[in-house]
Amino acid sequence: MEIVSSSIASCPKEHRKIYQQWFDYIDSDGDGRITGIEATEFLAMSKLAKSELKQVWTIADSKRQGFLGFKEFITAMQLVTLAQAGHDLSIDLLRSSIDVERLELPAMEGLGSFLAVSTHFFSSYHLNDGSLESNALNSLFSSKSSKKVTLSEVTSIVDGLKKLYNDKLKPLEVTYQYNDFVSPLLTNSDFDAKPMVMLLGQYSTGKTTFIKHMLKSNYPGAHIGPEPTTDRFIVVMNGPDERSIPGNTIAVRADMPFTGLATFGGAFLSKFECSQMNHPLLEHISFVDSPGVLSGEKQRTQRSYDFTGVIKWFAEKCDLILLLFDPHKLDISDEFKRVISTLHGQDDKIRVVLNKADQVDTQKLMRVYGALMWSLGKVLNTPEVARVYIGSFGDKPVNLEALDSMGKELFEKEQDDLLLDLIDIPKKACDRRINEFVKRARAAKIHAYIIGHLKKEMPTMLGKTKAQQKLVDNLQDEFAKIQRDHHLPPGDFPDVEHFREVLGTYNIDKFEKVKSKMIQVVDDMLAYDIPELLKNFRNPYD
Repeated sequence: MEIVSSSIASCPKEHRKIYQQWFDYIDSDGDGRITGIEATEFLAMSKLAKSELKQVWTIADSKRQGFLGFKEFITAMQLVTLAQAGHDLSIDLLRSSIDVERLELPAMEGLGSFLAVSTHFFSSYHLNDGSLESNALNSLFSSKSSKKVTLSEVTSIVDGLKKLYNDKLKPLEVTYQYNDFVSPLLTNSDFDAKPMVMLLGQYSTGKTTFIKHMLKSNYPGAHIGPEPTTDRFIVVMNGPDERSIPGNTIAVRADMPFTGLATFGGAFLSKFECSQMNHPLLEHISFVDSPGVLSGEKQRTQRSYDFTGVIKWFAEKCDLILLLFDPHKLDISDEFKRVISTLHGQDDKIRVVLNKADQVDTQKLMRVYGALMWSLGKVLNTPEVARVYIGSFGDKPVNLEALDSMGKELFEKEQDDLLLDLIDIPKKACDRRINEFVKRARAAKIHAYIIGHLKKEMPTMLGKTKAQQKLVDNLQDEFAKIQRDHHLPPGDFPDVEHFREVLGTYNIDKFEKVKSKMIQVVDDMLAYDIPELLKNFRNPYD
């Protein structure tokens, strides 16, 4: 972001006008972005080696969007000029002592004839069926023969998922009211959002301090103390300057993936805020700091909003969930138990951190670890053992004096393992988005079968009220029928009690019947479109 900002600011006005003309010619569909397909032949006129063109694209597309806006295009052109002058391209090159204002325009051989026939060039990439004959972006990065891409106007895996959702999955969700029963409809910002890490735990287990430890600085709105200091959900994100944005403002901003939180009402939004600061780590991931889970008498005090519902919403959006424990706070309160139960279905995201482990010696640490595993085994209710990291993530130097040599080595390896897990989040985020998308598509398909089946069981004339009540009461049996009829896995069905609760507010007779064509579209998407997308595009962090 800094590179792009400095490039556009230092670019002379006369150069900027020329770059705008070039950009407008290349941007064939006028959407304000240049894809790899559109850029390939233009960049080739610089006569740079393919490896240098790859480096130009990688540095200019620093946000890994799969396309260049006008600002990123200027950066790319300045990098081409530097490469033609013999410089070795790197991320820090434009930040160095080079006077960007004095850079000449890049030498582009055959530019005049290219601009004259640019529209013919772009149309030549399209086949009669509207698909692309070659993946020109891949040709920048590889010398292998190009492959057919079935999705036109797609720049990356995430961009492809966005298109598939809007064209094929969203119509099914809207028709069968999936957003009311299971999860709100997705927006473009949900696909474009950075990976998120949510921290959960009782008060004073070090959630806020953990974020401070990772950022090496405080973030706006951070409060640290032995008492319950964080009384709200705070999303720590990257931004141009340090500031806090109130929850009501965030919930209506289309460029942020939090519009779905408006369903929890004003009581929650008053306890929600976004903390922005310019930090290199936050360019890749965001953190969600949560209020301390209550214990003892305090947990009997009801919160003014659906606390566990909010946790579940964030859990579905996050890429990693850290459960923090303190060696002196191993008890799992009723509220904490309810919170952990809402994480059902997100087991692969959960990591357990035994924080402040340097406060006890090796012998006590082993006993604490055993007690924590025993407590978690009763709450998580899974045969697998949860991964527990041992460490101390605070603003003070780690106290290793209490540990012997074996304990010190274990402590350091555990901390390194957790940090490596965090570092891998951006790389794994693309795979996780695909995984979550496929999971959502299957859930939406099952939901459509349920709604259509309930509609089918309703009488056409008399006795509708009695028939609806019978269906609601025997919902478990109806689920079993649907499972048998369509050969669906029972583990993919929604929670019966939650579904029954929502269903009670609807008139089943108004539901839609099963539309086989809509379900077939989703099946084809899962069987053909997504594999084709993965074949033609790669993880931007690979």
